[in-house]
Amino acid sequence: MRLAARKATTGVPGKLQNLVEIVVEFVGKSVTDTFHGTSKVIAPLALTIFVWVFLMNVMDLLPIDLVPRALEYVGFTHFKSVPTADPNMAFAMSLSVFALIIFYNIKIKGWHLGKEILTKPFGPWLFPLNIFFRLVEEFVKPLSLALRLFGNMFAGELVFILIALLPWWAQWLPGGIWSVFHILIITLQAFIFMMLTIVYLSMAHETH
Repeated sequence: MRLAARKATTGVPGKLQNLVEIVVEFVGKSVTDTFHGTSKVIAPLALTIFVWVFLMNVMDLLPIDLVPRALEYVGFTHFKSVPTADPNMAFAMSLSVFALIIFYNIKIKGWHLGKEILTKPFGPWLFPLNIFFRLVEEFVKPLSLALRLFGNMFAGELVFILIALLPWWAQWLPGGIWSVFHILIITLQAFIFMMLTIVYLSMAHETH
């Protein structure tokens, strides 16, 4: 992307510039349509998340044992080719987003955040119930981000492993079909992670 930006032209764009412009405009429109606050961080963050998650997911399209087998020769064992099929990576990203949610809730709402937690949605007299529901609502966010991404990618990797257990001459058809279908899955999962991040951060910028 940096290379495309440095070589960008106002004339007919090359293939790399065209690809980068499509991705940037797609993410920018998603942020504009969903995020209702004012921030210089959200759009770059959304772009980073979408591209990063997509590239990590796309590792699933490599032969299942290619990278791990190669790394075994230099001393790396138990290597996972697909980072997002590991719950550690999925939860690391979701907890990073969760930290931003907390930060912007405090930064934007200030003291009103305490009032919102104590009084919504059942009024001030039921503040223990309000606090309980707020805690559930907040802690579900990183769980939904991480488990959705991890579950889908881990399941996809399992399907590839099952296909790899077939005789080599029987792997081509199911492997090819699943690879084409999996391209849609890895793109969709990157999009969902990005969109949920935008939605959660938009909620952090708004009153209840």
